[in-house]
Amino acid sequence: MTRKSVLGEVREVQLAIQLIQLGARLQFLESEVGLSRERLIRLYKEIKGVSPPKGLLPFSTDWYMTWLANIHSSMFYNMYQFMKIHSDEEKVWILIKSYKLYLQQIAAQDSEPILDFTRAYTMVRFFDSDMLQLSTCCRCSGQFVAHAHDHKSGYVCVLCRPPSRAGKARGAKRGAGGEAGALGIEGMGFGVEAAPGGAGLH
Repeated sequence: MTRKSVLGEVREVQLAIQLIQLGARLQFLESEVGLSRERLIRLYKEIKGVSPPKGLLPFSTDWYMTWLANIHSSMFYNMYQFMKIHSDEEKVWILIKSYKLYLQQIAAQDSEPILDFTRAYTMVRFFDSDMLQLSTCCRCSGQFVAHAHDHKSGYVCVLCRPPSRAGKARGAKRGAGGEAGALGIEGMGFGVEAAPGGAGLH
C-alpha cells in the first residue's frame, strides 16, 4: 500500500470516528466515508459498544416546523450557512463543525439539544433539494426554517408568535423574550451573514 493510500485511509477512519461520535447513522456513513460497510460496522461497535441502529432515515420536512424543533433547526442551519460561506472545507466537515458548534451553544446555556445529527444532516439535504428555505421574520428580522415556496412576505417566526402553550412543560417563562430565555437561546441570533434572499446554499 502506498504512502498516499495509507494517509487517505487514515483520514477516512478519522472522519468515520467523528461522525459516529456525533451520532451518524450507518446509511450516512456509507455515503460519506470511503470505507467498506463491514469496516464501518466494526468501527461503530468499537466506539458505541452496540451495533448500528436499523431503520429508515427521517424523510418528512414537517418535523422541522414544530415550535421547539424549528428554533433549534433554525439555529443550526444559520450556523451551517455561515460556515459554508466562510470555509473552503469539504461539505461533510462543514456539517461536522456546524453541528459541534450547535452542541456547544446549547451546552453553554445549560439546555438540551433537540436536533440530533441525523435530523441536521437530513435538513441540509432538504435545503439542497429545494424542499426547505430560510424565511425572514418581519418582526425580529431573524431567519427561520420554513417550507420551500411558502410566502415570505409577512412571515412571523415561532419566537415572535409562539403557540399559546409553548414551553409550559419545560417551565418556560412568560413575558417578552421569556420563551427564548427559558430555552437558553436568547441573544444567540438567527441569520448570521446569511446568503442574499435567505435561501439555502447549494
